[in-house]
Amino acid sequence: MSETLRKVPELSLLSYVQGSEADKVKFVDQMFNGIKEYGFIILVDHIVGQDLVAKAYEKIHEFFQLPSDVKMKYVSPSGGGQRGFTAFGVEHAKDHAAPDLKEFWHVGREVPQGHKFFEQYPPNIWPTEVEGFEETLTQLYDGLSQTSIVLLEALGKALDAPENYFRDMVVEGNSILRPIHYPPIPKGVPVEAVRAAAHEDINLITILVGATYSGLELLDKDGTWLPVETKPGQLIVDTGDMIKVLTNEVLPATTHRVVNPQDTSTTRYSMPFFVHPNPETLLKCLPSCVGEREKYAPINSHEFLLQRLHEIGLMGN
Repeated sequence: MSETLRKVPELSLLSYVQGSEADKVKFVDQMFNGIKEYGFIILVDHIVGQDLVAKAYEKIHEFFQLPSDVKMKYVSPSGGGQRGFTAFGVEHAKDHAAPDLKEFWHVGREVPQGHKFFEQYPPNIWPTEVEGFEETLTQLYDGLSQTSIVLLEALGKALDAPENYFRDMVVEGNSILRPIHYPPIPKGVPVEAVRAAAHEDINLITILVGATYSGLELLDKDGTWLPVETKPGQLIVDTGDMIKVLTNEVLPATTHRVVNPQDTSTTRYSMPFFVHPNPETLLKCLPSCVGEREKYAPINSHEFLLQRLHEIGLMGN
């Protein structure tokens, strides 16, 4: 490994949103190069207020401290963990048998009855025990959704994609906000069980609101694990398998994990926002990324998602 410490690039999203044309071009280049090199970037500023983030953390802390029998009332009847509560130890990484040491909640997009995506998007579930939970997490979902549109617009420019290519995918996309609780490590868990085993994300991009405790690491190109640290108010962005397919691996879906802490009594919270396209999207290589050949056959994004949900234990066979 090089003596020069590698570090995930830090970028200013406001320089793209509010800056000059030169600022926008610089951001597009830096974002593309950062993702190509690491699969991750860090946004030092953005359009989601820190007060809202802090309030959201208060609400999810309050929910996850509820008794287990109360939380279990909010397991989604629709299956697949698409909405509401998923209990501790249910999800596991692809090809990793030991369960992840976490529990989480899902907030998704809602559409009116009669909408073409109504059958694919179950209604959200909201706990009555936590005042302001629905309002706060809905506001955070909307803010991160708008952030994702801006980021993907910039990425589309770098990839020479058609105008509105990504916007049309995600404006009514099947995106998910996942508040996660990593409790103290219980005694007796399998030795190979970790808070989040090494995996790649399924979706287009993930926007991660800075966690309350460290532990996130990415697998660097030289095979070493590189810690990804942020300061309060920053966002982490990484690319998932759908971007890897669309770009023919020009952009990676970088393997990452959340390791167990040395002090097993510590608690960690995080809030990733998984940016998904709408269910009609065909994942097909962009013309600018074909190169010598297309490495992946085109596949419908909803079929791709269901396949991966089976692989990580959120849906039965």
